[in-house]
Amino acid sequence: MTKFEAMEIEDRQERMEDGKKTDETELTTEELFESKEVPAWQSQLTLRSVVISAILGFLFTFIVVKLNLSTGIIPSMNVAAGLLGFFFIKSWTSLLEKFGIQSQPFTRQENTVIQTCVVATSGIAFSSGFASYILGMTKVVADQGPASSNTPNNVLKLELGWMFGFLVCVSFVGLFSILPLRKIMILDYKLTYPSGTATAYLINSFHTPKGAKLAKKQVRALFKWFGGSFLWAFFQWFFTSSDDCGFANFPTFGLKAYTQKFYFDFSATYVGVGMICPYSVNLSMLLGAVVSWGIMWPLVQQKKGDWFSADLPLSSLNGLQGYKVFISIFMILGDGLYHFVAVLIKTLINLKRTVSKRNSDQFSTNSSDEPVMSYDDKRRTEYFLKDQIPLWVAALGYTLLAVVAIIAVPFIFHSIKWYHILIIYLIAPILAFCNSYGCGLSDWSLASSYGKLAIFIFGSWVGLANGGIVAGLAACGCMLSIVSTASDLMQDFKTGYLTLASPRSMFASQIIGTLLGVILSPLVFWFFFYKAYPDLGHPNTAYPAPFGALYRGIALIAIEGTSALPENCLKLSILFFFIAVALNLLKEVLVHYKCKAHKYVPSAMAMAIPFYLGGYFTIDMCVGSLYRYWREKNNKTEADAFVPAVASGMICGDSLWGMPAAILSLAKVNPPMCMKFLSSATNAKVDVFLEG
Repeated sequence: MTKFEAMEIEDRQERMEDGKKTDETELTTEELFESKEVPAWQSQLTLRSVVISAILGFLFTFIVVKLNLSTGIIPSMNVAAGLLGFFFIKSWTSLLEKFGIQSQPFTRQENTVIQTCVVATSGIAFSSGFASYILGMTKVVADQGPASSNTPNNVLKLELGWMFGFLVCVSFVGLFSILPLRKIMILDYKLTYPSGTATAYLINSFHTPKGAKLAKKQVRALFKWFGGSFLWAFFQWFFTSSDDCGFANFPTFGLKAYTQKFYFDFSATYVGVGMICPYSVNLSMLLGAVVSWGIMWPLVQQKKGDWFSADLPLSSLNGLQGYKVFISIFMILGDGLYHFVAVLIKTLINLKRTVSKRNSDQFSTNSSDEPVMSYDDKRRTEYFLKDQIPLWVAALGYTLLAVVAIIAVPFIFHSIKWYHILIIYLIAPILAFCNSYGCGLSDWSLASSYGKLAIFIFGSWVGLANGGIVAGLAACGCMLSIVSTASDLMQDFKTGYLTLASPRSMFASQIIGTLLGVILSPLVFWFFFYKAYPDLGHPNTAYPAPFGALYRGIALIAIEGTSALPENCLKLSILFFFIAVALNLLKEVLVHYKCKAHKYVPSAMAMAIPFYLGGYFTIDMCVGSLYRYWREKNNKTEADAFVPAVASGMICGDSLWGMPAAILSLAKVNPPMCMKFLSSATNAKVDVFLEG
């Protein structure tokens, strides 16, 4: 115990004796935890925490890959990681106690390490690009586009070997890119990092006497819904012996609505996702589905033979599919560009204010103007600065890993050159700082926007004839991995700051989690999806992987320009680009004038997703929102505590069934029945045929 801690404890005891604090509820977070020893950083990173992280990392990687390949909507996994980490370690220590074996106490710092490691592992499943930029390189996606871009040097065959190599080259660099700035971001600029802060409060609540009881109830609810979700997915499997069979194709609102992608597909995963996502996101997606599949696509379809050839296959980007893909792309680009500029401006303004304030404080001679740090802040700052990571570690790590990538990546993707990668790694730390700072202010990571920017720059630089599509998508992967990992790392440092987890243990858990992700992500994608589902990446299948076509479409626009688009597609795309910008501007103005109507302005990014996929999953998510609204209406506090647990259980259970389902598919074991719905006229024809 330090002299500082002893003085603080003595002072507080005196105040309590004077009757100033008689109720435990008046104690601050760190005052509640002061009697618990904070273990050394080596003790925070235990063997059991690594084992549990690997198990949960595998499950969460599967979930993220599945969601990426189906709709591309990924909810926050932090809550589930913290909950399940708490449950598994508590179960392990309780089991050992029954056999009379004493184990190391389970602390909030170890809980933080597990959560960090699991999220780092599943984060690689997102940034690896198996459902976006890497899949966009494949022939399956290329066949959906114009023949001019479907050339050997613009298409790549997926192989486990080079996928492992690419991830090893690019996944670790981001960890070192802004590591030296952790003190500036967390202590000097005092950035909030809302997700990291919320996760820290959750973990702190688990390990207080009252919080532990609540955590047990949350875990019980999670596993109850986990079991129900798994059994429901298992039951549904029996009715899916061929395409368009089973509950996932239930024409809830009639066959006409079903053909326009409006139906409830009984997916526990997306009902759970809907519980986690904000109401505005779910309703925005529903609005996007109505605008596109309810109004626009039927009108465009009537122009078949006029705007585009009537003989084109449904998957061709030169037909109706092109309008779906490119209008979605332009809406996403409009939304991303707005946020990119807005966050950059806010970042620069806040930086200027912070620097000005610090400069003015240096010349201030009035000590009474200095802010008084609370006990919690003093204790957290002390432990955050206790285990420093030397600057040379960050500089050397980034340099060595960048050199490896500069040499190795051109051997994997022949169309991108070493000097392209060099430029990426020279500018990436600046963009990583901007993204991490913006994420700290708004909780909004723009990693995918930086990746799309790289596609435009390097794809057009290389050119179509020299394999510019593959080059642009590879550059996207390099940039996205660095920027995404950097913001995630700073989020976790914020969590560690609030739970007194050592920066060294946090950084070590990030490295371990990234290593697990590099190993698990390709294996999960390859064996459970790519090999198990031969139609992966095709529209109107179980795993359409929408962002594969979208990212390749961006590369196509960057290289070929507007000549790749069907007639009037460019005009409609530009229109929706400006609609996306206008919606964001409108929301910004309403927020500035403190008008509550800003809550009802739809999200352009959320609206764009169903333009390509349809409205079926948005129905599921709105059902999740209805459940959450009902729980909040009855008891807001209880809903805040238990709805995330229920949602996590539904997502994990439904996704876990995907593993045995994929194994059965690989083993050529088919479901025994097909449940399909026909119109009365078609059913009459079938009856006549069978009777004949």
